Amino acid sequence: MAHIELKGITKNFGDHTALQNMNLDIADGEFFVLLGQTGAGKTTTLRLIAGLEKPTAGQIFIDGRDVASWGAAERDVALVLQQYSLYPRYTVRENLEFPLKSPIRRVEPAEIKERVDRVARTLRIEHLLDRKTDRLSGGEMQRVSIGRAIVRKPRVFLMDEPLSALDAKLREALRTELKNLQMNLGATFLFVTHDQIEAMSMGDKIGVLNNGNLVQTGTPHEIYNNPVNTFVAGSVGSPPMNLIDGTIAGGEAVSDDGYRLPFANGHAIVTDGRPLTFGIRPEDLQLESGGAGKATVHDVENHGVAKIVTLRTGEKFIRATVPAQAVLRIEEKVRFSWNPEKVVLFDSRTGVSLRHAS
Repeated sequence: MAHIELKGITKNFGDHTALQNMNLDIADGEFFVLLGQTGAGKTTTLRLIAGLEKPTAGQIFIDGRDVASWGAAERDVALVLQQYSLYPRYTVRENLEFPLKSPIRRVEPAEIKERVDRVARTLRIEHLLDRKTDRLSGGEMQRVSIGRAIVRKPRVFLMDEPLSALDAKLREALRTELKNLQMNLGATFLFVTHDQIEAMSMGDKIGVLNNGNLVQTGTPHEIYNNPVNTFVAGSVGSPPMNLIDGTIAGGEAVSDDGYRLPFANGHAIVTDGRPLTFGIRPEDLQLESGGAGKATVHDVENHGVAKIVTLRTGEKFIRATVPAQAVLRIEEKVRFSWNPEKVVLFDSRTGVSLRHAS
């Protein structure tokens, strides 16, 4: 497969900077997910690696070789898009065969058949091989689109939000299939998405993009538990991390809304009165009768295995994950606390985690 490295990549479109000095390292055989909202620079990154765009500055390496002068075909990467890019008048078999009949590849007919049959078995589309693609469902078309990429045996798979047009149940099924497929192939995957659930469930590593800047790279566990700043903290997690503005006073965390909570200063030396943002995951915030914080139940979402409770504290809202059997009423007065060992401290002015601050 392939190791991919981007060094100092900047890409401008006129006055707009799509990517700014990006450094990215994707290991051979890794499932790497780029996470970011629309306009963050995800698709531009894919197009640069694929050779469909040229960087304004910086270098792109595939297996240690600078590919600046290589065309898209020479890079031998497969691009799977949200749009299915299939030939509607062709059958599934003909669509899968098409990339292997290019004059560049010259694959023998017997091998073409063997590859197509193997891919069809892998993706469970054997029963569709003789059907025209305009007669397929969305999930079936996406399987065929992925199959067209696999059948070529490319060095790198680039996937641009391939599941976003599918319904929730099918997205969940294909997430599992894609991850298993990548592991079985031992292939290098770069998958871009705005869906943090996809990122957390599929990626070996995640890179969080914000307005063309790669903010943080790490394992799902690192990104979730040790976000580099408040942007990452608010981007990853469902629901995301609570961010509570306040200060430290007398060994306690004092929120701007006036409530005080226990504080464990295990990560950094913090002076009293310094403006801070306290980050706490909803599952680490507990509703309990003796809790130091006071709040009003604003909303309750039943998620089956648990409930997500939105609490109103003064002018702000925070969320807590509680057991499904918990009985709560809207506008009920409750008390809460948190696990002080799980609190992440951010500088209120910069938004940077004190664990990561230099």
